[in-house]
Amino acid sequence: MLIIKLVLTVLALTLASPGLTETARVAAASDLRFAFDELQPIFEKIHPPHRLELIMGSSGKLMQQIENGAPFDVFFSADVNFPRALVASGKAVAPVTTYAFGRIVLWSAKVDASRLTLASLTQPEFRRIAIAAPEHAPYGARAREALQHSGVWHQVQPKLVFGENISHTAQLIDSQAAEVGIIALSLAMNDGLKAKGGYFLIPANTHQPLEQAFAVTRYGRNNPAAQAVARFMSTPQARGVLQRHGFSMSDEGKP
Repeated sequence: MLIIKLVLTVLALTLASPGLTETARVAAASDLRFAFDELQPIFEKIHPPHRLELIMGSSGKLMQQIENGAPFDVFFSADVNFPRALVASGKAVAPVTTYAFGRIVLWSAKVDASRLTLASLTQPEFRRIAIAAPEHAPYGARAREALQHSGVWHQVQPKLVFGENISHTAQLIDSQAAEVGIIALSLAMNDGLKAKGGYFLIPANTHQPLEQAFAVTRYGRNNPAAQAVARFMSTPQARGVLQRHGFSMSDEGKP
């Protein structure tokens, strides 16, 4: 019995050891797709006991999943109001931390979008225009605001096709299911998309800021890996990666 007790004690101490691998399940807005391709290996190299498991999607749908009990540890949202709502409902814990500001651009795999403006979308050659679904994708909501601000919303509305999230929207344009569309600067700056066409940076004053923020959920509150992710995102190294991928550290609209 003494031996069994000793074995159980050693096992309990081992399981409690901070050196053991922990996984953080990170739910992230899909505009972070390429940024996290770079951030994940850096994080795992700096924090060798920990791993990231990434789930990408639209911010609104990810928030709904968390509200319905999805066991994500950290939530990265393209709209600061979503993690704030989760904190208010007890599904996430304070603080809500702004990590960057996003921008929207016109992009096309068919024409040189750098020569276009929002007014160009009324031209008959553009029969299908892709934006993310405004109801649950912050980039789609900002695209709608920009089109309304520019006075072309009612003219282009019949042409619109909607992506499930901003990454899916880029796929619609890349496959030429739509001739042109509005996507995240962070996606348009990726080498794969950049090689297929230029982009037009939509003026920041045509829409509300894309203030992006994260929060640790109630599942991640006691997860060392989740806490490490939260600390990592405030480091100069992580901020530098975000800036290289088109994100701004302020709302001045300058990536």
